[in-house]
Amino acid sequence: MKRILLILCLLAATIGVAQAQGMSDNAKAVVGTWEFSNADRDKTCSVTFKSDPHPLGFKLEFDPKCGDLFPLVREIAAWKFPESDLLFLVDAQGKTMVEFSEVEDGIYEAPTPGVGVLFLQNAAAAASAPNLTDQMAGEWTLQRAGKPVCGLSLTMTPSGDANALTVKPGCDTAIVRQNFTRWRMDADELRLLPAKGNPWRFEEGENNAWRRVPQTAEQMTLVRQ
Repeated sequence: MKRILLILCLLAATIGVAQAQGMSDNAKAVVGTWEFSNADRDKTCSVTFKSDPHPLGFKLEFDPKCGDLFPLVREIAAWKFPESDLLFLVDAQGKTMVEFSEVEDGIYEAPTPGVGVLFLQNAAAAASAPNLTDQMAGEWTLQRAGKPVCGLSLTMTPSGDANALTVKPGCDTAIVRQNFTRWRMDADELRLLPAKGNPWRFEEGENNAWRRVPQTAEQMTLVRQ
């Protein structure tokens, strides 16, 4: 009996080595546990990429809370990382659900329709990554062509899928009419969300000023107070 158990253990070890040898170098590099998050990192969980084979690639395991934060992960059955620059998460039929590409050492990004930009970060990258939403909260001045037209307070109070925004007294009438009520970060863009209509989008410029995009004749910028 002991001899049979020993043989089985040796066989399992041999299979494990063969499986690892059959993986691409890219795949071997991601085996382990990673942080899975949205762009703001206000939704984070973990995923473990395993070297165990799966008919569609290799097995993986998500933190249970991932399914609540990102419902699409409930459909993900396997992962694969062939000899290319793309890491694929696929469903039970082999359909690609998420397609990650490496943007920095230890950080993968995946623009995903209907979800937004998703990120994978290893432990070192996740520990050093700033939370942009936390960084952007505070007091700001909205300027038109360099002249102040409104004061805004970007809070961390949750409001739906964003955070609450306060428009201070004395704002320009054109700004008041927009009725901004919320704000959020979307990848590297700051968005001011009106009660109705399209958001105002801002991208980071020089001297910590954020300029509205697309640019208009009278450039709108946000400057921290």
